[in-house]
Amino acid sequence: MKRLLILSALSAAALMTSACITVIDADHDDDFGWHGENAQPFDGARAECRASTGEGPRSEAFRQCMAAKGWTRS
Repeated sequence: MKRLLILSALSAAALMTSACITVIDADHDDDFGWHGENAQPFDGARAECRASTGEGPRSEAFRQCMAAKGWTRS
């Protein structure tokens, strides 16, 4: 019974955190600190936003584009 309780607690914790993603890339400072919940894949979203805005991650237009794809930057 105790094993079942522990397994249930671990499963619940895994499910609660499975939808949250944080991107930390030490090679690219501009990629640091993006958080997504049920977001599009990061690399694809970043490429689409760069192409559509013509700007980099520090611009407001880029941030708005990423937010529309489920990503926010802290």
